[in-house]
Amino acid sequence: MAKNNDKTNVMRILEQKKIPYTSHSYIDTDAISGTEVATVLGENPLRVFKTLVTQGASKTYFVFLVPVEKELDLKKAAKAVGEKSIGMIKSKDLLPLTGYIHGGCSPVGMKKQFRTTIDITARNFETIFFSAGKIGYQVETSLQELKKAINFQLADIVTE
Repeated sequence: MAKNNDKTNVMRILEQKKIPYTSHSYIDTDAISGTEVATVLGENPLRVFKTLVTQGASKTYFVFLVPVEKELDLKKAAKAVGEKSIGMIKSKDLLPLTGYIHGGCSPVGMKKQFRTTIDITARNFETIFFSAGKIGYQVETSLQELKKAINFQLADIVTE
């Protein structure tokens, strides 16, 4: 648990739903990329996930979580959500759409809950890390616990 003044909305939501989590901070570092964040936290980059927001051909928005050192495969992602095609949203559209800024986007606590898909490799780990909704903060919890906060599916969505 985080100290009260370091709590993000994501942490408050997890606590409200009685979801056990561990918070991790990297605010005193120069870490920018997800891979750098994983290194600073001393974690396997396959266990640290980035949150990506996309829009399908139908104009529907989708959220994908992929390991920080991997790339989202847009064809696999579109297939996973039943879209003809999908594309990344523009960075400037992220805040008004989700309430989060680039680098601090979390699947938990978005303004609206979008259909969420997590890369299937997440099931290889007891817990995964993802943004706590603010640059410099990550939360760690299990997929089973995360299900209490958001609905998601698992699918193979990364490039080989």
